Amino acid sequence: MANVRLIRRRIKGIQSIAKITKAMEMIAASKMRRSQERGLQGRPYTQKITEVIAALAAVTRGKASHPLLDVRQQKKIALVHIVPDRGLSGGLVSNLNRKAASFMLDSEVPTSVVAVGRKGIDFMRRNSQEVIAEFSQLGDKPNLLDTLPISRIIIDDFVKGNVDAVHICYAHYVNTMVQTPVVKRILPVATPEMTEEVAKSHPVYLFEPNAETVLNALLPRFVEMGIYHAVLEAIASEQSARMIAMRNATENANELIGDLTLVYNKARQESITTELLDIIGGAAALT
Repeated sequence: MANVRLIRRRIKGIQSIAKITKAMEMIAASKMRRSQERGLQGRPYTQKITEVIAALAAVTRGKASHPLLDVRQQKKIALVHIVPDRGLSGGLVSNLNRKAASFMLDSEVPTSVVAVGRKGIDFMRRNSQEVIAEFSQLGDKPNLLDTLPISRIIIDDFVKGNVDAVHICYAHYVNTMVQTPVVKRILPVATPEMTEEVAKSHPVYLFEPNAETVLNALLPRFVEMGIYHAVLEAIASEQSARMIAMRNATENANELIGDLTLVYNKARQESITTELLDIIGGAAALT
């Protein structure tokens, strides 16, 4: 009977876990929809500001001399590493940390880190990396003001010459099932080229007071929006990965409950059969 009681206790424990993971799946699904909307709504703005900068670059034709456009020999670079604060999101955290570690190992110059998210901060600390700033608890619905300190740090360090380039590592949201860790350069700003196809469909802008002034004013906003959009993409990826991970955990728990229930029924049947045999044997001995 002790074996039957143990199996029954395990079934109850796994049932409790399944309830928790199911609740976490529903919460993540609710947050995921809002995060997806915020992340996807930011893409048209990012695309449009990129087109405007391309138009400005075409008009100025290299005349602009903003510090954020300064391409120089790389002696030290910075990496903005955006990782969730919490786990329970499948392999998302480990994939992001692995991507950042691979980038830093392949880099030929020293790399300092701006760590965003508790899991990324802990990873960089464990590996004794140079962390120049830490940010956590941005929440599930950050606004642009919440991410401005991150932008200010990397812009100031780049302008002062403390770093010669800045890259950003985050999870690019593809769809609910796929979130891809990417590393891309954000500083110095690479002005996109105006292709003939885009130029034909592009509206004609009148820049006041002139194109150089507008471009110089727009470049910091471009970097700030790049950081903000990466954070939104990372949150959408986190909630999607967590929903899928909790759904898989719930399904695995239910499958395990089914297997344990079968084992429990067999053990209970064996126990009953043994008791019957003992009773029959005892009765036969008395006759």
